[in-house]
Amino acid sequence: MRVEGRHISAVPVYRPSDCPVEDLSPKRIRDIGDHSNLQTQNQQLETHNMNASLQYIIFDLDDTLYPRSSGVMQEIGRRIQQWLQQTFDLSPEEASAMRRRYFLRYGTTLAGLMAANAQDIDVDDYLFFVHDIPVETYLDPSPALDRMLWAIPLSKAVYTNATSTYARRVLRALDVIVHFEHVIGIEDVGMHSKADRRAYERALEILGVPGSACIMVEDTLQNLEQAKALGMTTILVDGQPDGHVDVAVDDLLKVGEVIEDLLNGRRPAL
Repeated sequence: MRVEGRHISAVPVYRPSDCPVEDLSPKRIRDIGDHSNLQTQNQQLETHNMNASLQYIIFDLDDTLYPRSSGVMQEIGRRIQQWLQQTFDLSPEEASAMRRRYFLRYGTTLAGLMAANAQDIDVDDYLFFVHDIPVETYLDPSPALDRMLWAIPLSKAVYTNATSTYARRVLRALDVIVHFEHVIGIEDVGMHSKADRRAYERALEILGVPGSACIMVEDTLQNLEQAKALGMTTILVDGQPDGHVDVAVDDLLKVGEVIEDLLNGRRPAL
């Protein structure tokens, strides 16, 4: 990851996706829409929870703490496809259609599987299979991320739709696991995805704080909806914000600058 200038935006940041919509990894499907008239609109930030009452910064894991170009999510997507084909005896086309349908309706393939095929699947088998990849071959230690995390004077957690075991492997590969007091996986929140309010409610119970004490950093817009509804300050990485987003940055490493502004009662510099 690299910092490209010092631009921090509280308005929509349009960056065309590097991958086609046909790549159905949950982190890849994005509703780009027409944002041509939004570039000049300054989103007004709520200030009631952007001050010293903040206690936790919560990071999403995949495609947030490391670059999309790493290939990790592409490999997980391939393994999801393979699992569906093997488990339900589907063609590649049928498996792709199932993934798309479940993602659009439920937020993740697993959430769709649990809703539609709860009696026919082994959730533990699914989670183990799709995350059984050698993350160390895709990811390198990130000194820049390490420095940014040291500089943020808040307690830190990772919350992911993947398993906590997988998340810890990723954090070790990035050499940043020392920073995180909590690593929350899908098994810790009742197997609910981030599209489900219950998932965030359980995550907050684990942390022991209200939503207003937290900042949530995500790369997927729809995963911030429930976070915002529960009072969290929301930061979108490399995406197009809407009403669920307080601040958008085009590079994860700019989050540290945003936090400094928020903790000092300043609106992030445009």
